[in-house]
Amino acid sequence: MTEPLIARDVLPAGSWDAASAADVIVLDYDARHRRRFRYVAAGDTDFVLDLARATVLAHGDGLLLSDGRVVRVEAVPEALMQVRAASPIALLRLAWHIGNRHLPAEIHAGCILLRRDGVILDMLRGLGAQVDLVEAPFTPEGGAYAGEHGHDHGDGHHHHDHGHGHGHHHDHAH
Repeated sequence: MTEPLIARDVLPAGSWDAASAADVIVLDYDARHRRRFRYVAAGDTDFVLDLARATVLAHGDGLLLSDGRVVRVEAVPEALMQVRAASPIALLRLAWHIGNRHLPAEIHAGCILLRRDGVILDMLRGLGAQVDLVEAPFTPEGGAYAGEHGHDHGDGHHHHDHGHGHGHHHDHAH
């Protein structure tokens, strides 16, 4: 019986020759945020990702296998909403509303990408946002508690109280 292939190192996109990849794995955001997981790449390379901490694998990253080969990571396009506004301050206000709902968001200079959600779509349009439905790779911000490459909090959770004004308070557990 052969030892399973193990990937313990992530080669950041642009730091290695992607053309030399032995195989490719195409994953959505959730499947790219892992610490330990068994994958089978497109060309049937079977391996175990075994990282020190949960990491968000980026489009173009390489996973260095225990036999020296590299598997290239591709981010699959997902159903997203591209949120734009009439001005930078209007976009900042929309970002505040999005953040207040603890939604994963990918921030760009002129837009914010979110996963499709009909309730949020209606809310954003009601706030004056221009929202386009798009298909694109999704890599949201890691958050205030994120390390270099992910958002593992040790126990995986943190708790804090938010005051939402007018005497309304509730606790969010993440």
